[in-house]
Amino acid sequence: MNKVIITAAITGAVHIPSMSEYLPITPEQIINEAVAANKAGAAVVHLHARDPKTGQPTGSPELMKEIVDGIRSKCDVVIGVTTGGAIGMTSEERLAAIPAVKAELASCNAGSVNFCFSPIADKIKNPKFDWEIPFVKNTYTVPFANTFQGIEDYIRIMGEHGTKPEFEVYEVGMLSNIAYFVKKGLLKGPVYIQFVLGVMGGLPATVDNLLFLYNTAKKLLGDNFVWSCAGAGKDEFDITTAAIILGGNTRVGLEDNLYISRGVLAKSNAELVSKIKDIATTLDRKIATPDEAREILFSK
Repeated sequence: MNKVIITAAITGAVHIPSMSEYLPITPEQIINEAVAANKAGAAVVHLHARDPKTGQPTGSPELMKEIVDGIRSKCDVVIGVTTGGAIGMTSEERLAAIPAVKAELASCNAGSVNFCFSPIADKIKNPKFDWEIPFVKNTYTVPFANTFQGIEDYIRIMGEHGTKPEFEVYEVGMLSNIAYFVKKGLLKGPVYIQFVLGVMGGLPATVDNLLFLYNTAKKLLGDNFVWSCAGAGKDEFDITTAAIILGGNTRVGLEDNLYISRGVLAKSNAELVSKIKDIATTLDRKIATPDEAREILFSK
């Protein structure tokens, strides 16, 4: 397929305000970043909410609704919301936004993993906020739990509100989990998979690992899936370019990577989107519009 869907992951729940002055925090900043990313070429935006005063990740459905409503009033981008939330949140907190916003997409983490980013603490000498260092250090001891019962609950609740799961896959065994729910009849095609590589605790961001994930998904799901790829930190553009070459879709954004090039902070999500759009265009891939993304993701 010649169309490539670009997703912009706007702010996430990993990076902390002390790492970059350009990380969007307030609803207004997140809205503006999402709209600009769409204008730059992103067909989909992936959203988290943060406390507007401190930048701390929050599962507040009120804040998420404010963000989603603001984006919807300004553009027609495909909206995806998180259910990953932040490490340590309860399932209730992680799911609270689903009935509140009825987004087209929501992340659905496909298994448990040691999602660790505690080394950030070693790089921050003077944090802006008291919560930042304890927050990142906590990921050294607390796993990112996604049980079979939890995944089933997420799939069911998303289905009740017309939201399609976007399965975030950090390890190959998670594909077996997805295949189980397909066999159980809880999922209908096309299954949407986001391979997330380069996270400490998950698969490294190598082409071999990306091919391994794709080939395993093909064996387990046949043609009943659409896939995209995100890369953490410095690996973002290398692995997403490989995904484009392999015929997949791609995700970039300040959630995954704060830099536009080595040592140079990205000033916006739109800057990251523009870079991957230029790469895709050079590789002779056409950029999907939001409506074309909907057709690819929902109409197979």
